[in-house]
Amino acid sequence: MFLQATVHPLPNPPEGMVKLFDRPGENIVFQTMATKTGMDWLEPTGRVLIAIAELLACLFLLIPYSRRFGAVLSFFILAGALTAHLMPDVLGREVPLAIGSSETDGGRLFALAIAMLAVSMLLIFVHPGKRRNPFR
Repeated sequence: MFLQATVHPLPNPPEGMVKLFDRPGENIVFQTMATKTGMDWLEPTGRVLIAIAELLACLFLLIPYSRRFGAVLSFFILAGALTAHLMPDVLGREVPLAIGSSETDGGRLFALAIAMLAVSMLLIFVHPGKRRNPFR
């Protein structure tokens, strides 16, 4: 999901939903947060920083020896996302489908963040990590 939301490798990505390729002021989530909070640095600076962190989490998750670290990084990114979703003055549970639109996604992005946070937590505790020889 991080890779899809950051670079969207499929053809015809939806406008306002790709962190690294949206023009400044066009990303729906970060522009909404910047407008609601008055923190103009969220769009595009905050968006690009979060996108880089998400790409790093993807990289660490793909490498077996760093998978647990990638899960921890993913956990912190998603904890921040859930915090933003749970505060109506920042983002809210339902994200607009377009900038300035009253039509929302019905909480799908919020539900996806919860599911990914649960998977990250599961991976932190389930991933075997290094196996030690008990006879040394």
